[in-house]
Amino acid sequence: MSLPRETFAARRRRFMDQIGPGAAAILHAAPHPIRSHDVEHRYRPDSDLYYLTGFPEPEAVALFLPGHPREEFVLFVRPRDPERETWTGYRAGVDGAMASYGADIAHPIEKLAEEAKKYLADREQLYFSTGRDEAFARTLLEWFSQWMVTRPRTGSGPRALIDAGAILHEMRLFKGEDEIAMLRQAIAVTAEAHTAAMRERASGKSEHEIEALLEYLFRRGGAVGPAYPSIVASGSNATILHYTENNRPLLDGDLLLIDAGAEYGYYCADITRTYPIGARFTGPQRALFDVVLEAQTTAIDAIAPGVRIEEVHAAALRVLVRGLLDQGLLVGPESESLEKELYKPFYMHRTSHWLGMDVHDVGDYRVGGESRALEPGMVLTVEPGLYVSPANADAAPQWLGIGIRIEDDVLVTATGHEVLSAAIPKLPEGVA
Repeated sequence: MSLPRETFAARRRRFMDQIGPGAAAILHAAPHPIRSHDVEHRYRPDSDLYYLTGFPEPEAVALFLPGHPREEFVLFVRPRDPERETWTGYRAGVDGAMASYGADIAHPIEKLAEEAKKYLADREQLYFSTGRDEAFARTLLEWFSQWMVTRPRTGSGPRALIDAGAILHEMRLFKGEDEIAMLRQAIAVTAEAHTAAMRERASGKSEHEIEALLEYLFRRGGAVGPAYPSIVASGSNATILHYTENNRPLLDGDLLLIDAGAEYGYYCADITRTYPIGARFTGPQRALFDVVLEAQTTAIDAIAPGVRIEEVHAAALRVLVRGLLDQGLLVGPESESLEKELYKPFYMHRTSHWLGMDVHDVGDYRVGGESRALEPGMVLTVEPGLYVSPANADAAPQWLGIGIRIEDDVLVTATGHEVLSAAIPKLPEGVA
């Protein structure tokens, strides 16, 4: 479930070649979040650090020193501690960081300030990525302030702090074959879970039962668990975009929206399907479902190298607006609805986002002031939807409480695209 060491080594080489021999980079592990009191959440490493190192433990720092004669890749890690390991599990330690993760040299994390400042003394720029660790960000700023004060006398220490994401996130945006294989596996596990959930959508069950089935099948399939909190939203709950309470009974005549994906080898699936609870849609439900399905199909068909990501959104949006006009939920010229964004009460999010190690993966959506052109190796979601809130005072009663989203994961290829999640049915067999 892990990529080979050679993959991480090749990534480090590419990254260090881009920052250059006069610079260094420092990445910090994600902090271990507390669930409550002294109970921690299951640890998930920071994506940037893991992408370059494969190192999965907390309380770690990676230092990259391109051009160093002996120690280009330095890890600072928790030392081995048999007593603590009895309680919380195995640690790689200093020796393991070198033997198992390819570090040229490793130090105990307690030596970070002392050793890192030595390594950085002759570097002009320091690339950094602190993620959401505010404490480490403050530490870096303190170091930088000291360098600013002492550099005129000592001539040592970086002159500039630079966001590593400008290089690193651009690398992560383009998936190699080994990454695509991980995504395929995450999606295959997700497909089994969605298909099973589709069969269990009977009236009398509860949202939490469907959530439990999904996440059981994620784990059984070898995933570390859900890539994000599973959304199992029935009835009007489906009009809440990130609904996660998952505690309502399933009622015949409602819709069930399931937005759930597995994380496999630190790569994320992100799939949404919407089904009737029972064998049939109501007339209004089917009318809006068909609009969303057409919008999604149209947007997917638009994906190809050179097409701008904004064009994918625009293709879906035109279909959604025409559908809303046809059903009387909007009135007036199509151009006015688009220009004035009159559709926003029914469709308030974008059609796509990047997908990879993070479910909302890194990478710029605009380059040089323009929407980014798609290129082979990018992976994006396509997820149009329509949502009619029960509180919408302008919609007729038959539409209220209907929420529909259909989402697939799509790889941009040299000749067009591949829908990685195509095996997951969009309609249960026999549904009318």
